[in-house]
Amino acid sequence: MQQTRRTFLKGAACSLPGIAVATSNSHGWAAPLGLPVGLQLYSVRDQLAKDFAGTLKQIGAIGYREVEAAGFYNHTPSQVKQAMADAELHCVSGHYSYKDLSPATDKIFAFHEELGCHYVICSFPGFRDPSRAAGLSFADQVRAFTVEDMRWTADQLNKIGEKARKFGLQVGYHNHTMEFAPQNGVVPFDAMIAEADSNLVIFELDCGWVKVGGGDPIAYLKKYPTRFSMLHIKDFKRSNKPADVVNPPPPAELGRGTENYLPIFEAARAAHIKHYFVEQEGFNMPPMDSLRIDFEYVKNLRT
Repeated sequence: MQQTRRTFLKGAACSLPGIAVATSNSHGWAAPLGLPVGLQLYSVRDQLAKDFAGTLKQIGAIGYREVEAAGFYNHTPSQVKQAMADAELHCVSGHYSYKDLSPATDKIFAFHEELGCHYVICSFPGFRDPSRAAGLSFADQVRAFTVEDMRWTADQLNKIGEKARKFGLQVGYHNHTMEFAPQNGVVPFDAMIAEADSNLVIFELDCGWVKVGGGDPIAYLKKYPTRFSMLHIKDFKRSNKPADVVNPPPPAELGRGTENYLPIFEAARAAHIKHYFVEQEGFNMPPMDSLRIDFEYVKNLRT
């Protein structure tokens, strides 16, 4: 059974992610932004758990050249470095929930510095008062976050970002859906961006989750043209049911769902996006077949 985002986030990070030396192979450097096509490794979490090195090789063989980690399954830095090099992959950043990142920043940053990563991304916010989360299910926690929790998380990331500088890293925040429902007229994501120091905290815009949450990724890229450094691109099938990160719409390959990424990439070009990562929330076919469809969609997209 494939691990869901709910169980993955509840289970914390498997281990510390890393990086290997980028290769000169150019077939992964593709339209639409003239950047290497990336993959968020959460997409293949179950496959990595069974065959870490082999799964990375399959990803590299498709043509992906950058990856973003979501746990490294207790592999050592040297093992990670070798597996990445063998697969001709370059790991740009790693994802951690706030509760995993906050108590272990020095360890996480040292690991990423050793492996040459550029970013450490907070992929899930924290509660200003952690006792509010006690006894809540994952779904209830997601829906309990307030604007003040989001502002507080951004302020904490300012402090963590200052520390990250000493390791040659940047800290960032990745959205899901709960950041876009207005609370007393305030959109939590906008409050986070306002609170975060632009010199210390970057943002990674997950375009799929923005849309599911009721926002508009193009509008955000235009409203904050200097705040986003990375994108997640994913697609979903049309659904008439209420949806959020806990109960997402059915997943789809890029170009086979509801989203047209051409105008999003046009806005991303103007916003000077540095990296983007394909992400599949689930699969309707063998995973590598799905990721190949995603890769071909992005490779052939022209802005």
